[in-house]
Amino acid sequence: MTVKAYGAHAAHKHLEPMDIRRRAPGPHDVQIEIAYCGVCHSDLHTVRSEWEGTLYPCVPGHEIVGHVSAVGAHVTRYKAGDTVGVGCLVDSCQTCPSCGEGLEQFCETGWTATYNSPTPDAPGHTLGGYSQQIVVHERFVLKIRHPKEQLAAVAPLLCAGITTYSPLRHWGAGPGRKVGIVGIGGLGHMGIKLAHAMGAHTVAFTTSESKRADALKLGADVVIISKNPDDMARHADSFDFILDTVGSSHDLDAYTNLLKRDGTMCLVGVPEHPHPSPSIQPLIFKRRSIAGSLIGGLPETQEMLDFCAERGIVADIEMIRAQDIDKAYDRMVKSDVKYRFVIDIASLGK
Repeated sequence: MTVKAYGAHAAHKHLEPMDIRRRAPGPHDVQIEIAYCGVCHSDLHTVRSEWEGTLYPCVPGHEIVGHVSAVGAHVTRYKAGDTVGVGCLVDSCQTCPSCGEGLEQFCETGWTATYNSPTPDAPGHTLGGYSQQIVVHERFVLKIRHPKEQLAAVAPLLCAGITTYSPLRHWGAGPGRKVGIVGIGGLGHMGIKLAHAMGAHTVAFTTSESKRADALKLGADVVIISKNPDDMARHADSFDFILDTVGSSHDLDAYTNLLKRDGTMCLVGVPEHPHPSPSIQPLIFKRRSIAGSLIGGLPETQEMLDFCAERGIVADIEMIRAQDIDKAYDRMVKSDVKYRFVIDIASLGK
């Protein structure tokens, strides 16, 4: 089937309307009419070939919310009319130990991304959610339980939500734990909301005094201006866990020194240039750790969506038309969005 999409034919070209092919649903496939697609910084990096390996034409988008329009003969989990989501993965080997544990994001033979991964389907690589429709194996489709009026703001949960939820859960954010969130952007604003909802004493770090009020509204108990040495020093040796969401190179020592003995700082932002090498002594003498985390597997992503639906948690978004995506990318580079753009896919038909 041919559907309308928005994508790029080369790194130096603007995104533009295009027609793409979607396969007919196979026995275990779910066909989804896309209603909304969130805009992730990864989309920009890929389209503009700031990361190696972009395949063109490139249709980005891995924060997808829509409705089932058809299912394959052997599909048991979904039916036409269901509200569903698709995140960053659309396939994995399903045989390695990681897949067996529901940790498909760590598939040991390599998972298939929602866009820019090799596939038998035309044009030979996956095309993402900046499109009217997508066909996905039922194993990689997620149930959305939020009410209709929240669906656009649910879309970023499929990446920003799970990227922050997974490490918060893994490292035990909850009552009696002091948790820091570094950065108040697309990822960080979700980290604050989720850490607060989990019951942790939530501390937001920002370089900007102007973001203090916003951080408190999002659920932070305390806001630290990271450029203020006295403000930072008052919290030395006090954090159980720090989630660093910043996607640019910065000094990690400023935050590792705030960890308790056995505390962990987890990095989820991918900088364009490497961070300065951290000092080893603060790690050794307090048995502190610097770790990383990558999205989440399908079971945990469903858990996150259900957790958010029960508590009314969604992203703070700005809705845009597909035709305005290049402007949105330029604004993202300037951090001029609170806190996530979401494309109204209905605009593709206009």
